[in-house]
Amino acid sequence: MFLLLPYMQNNINIKNKKARFEYEVLDKYTAGLVLSGTEIKSIRQSKASITESFCEFNDNGELFIINMQIDEYSHASHYNHKPKAERKLLLNKRELKKLQKEVSSSGLTIIPINLFLNDRGLAKLNIALAKGKKLYDKRESIKDRDNKRDLDRIKKNFKR
Repeated sequence: MFLLLPYMQNNINIKNKKARFEYEVLDKYTAGLVLSGTEIKSIRQSKASITESFCEFNDNGELFIINMQIDEYSHASHYNHKPKAERKLLLNKRELKKLQKEVSSSGLTIIPINLFLNDRGLAKLNIALAKGKKLYDKRESIKDRDNKRDLDRIKKNFKR
């Protein structure tokens, strides 16, 4: 039986809001993260940011998240972690090979979508294989959002 301690929040969900605006998402994956003790404690306090981060393969075919900000843990001693260190992502070998093939052949990018804690308290990262949007695509997204907002306003006034 797993006991959830009161200080352990299970509703941590850190999103990358710029990802859907900057990129067109093609395929999604859920990856584990290799973290130290102070890093997971900072994530549990929601002291992390993935807005400027991206994923990249190293020479050994391992996937790393780069430029992910995890603030230093306030109650740690001098054994604290580096806030912007590269962190290894854990995926199946089959998924890694597929992602590496897609990135190298068609010039797609791997971006983080959101960081969350699963029911066992482990940090997981939703990543996406994505293609960068052009300026006119971004304008189209803004126009669609504005039209939806206007339509919702009209519906709300019509119900009265």
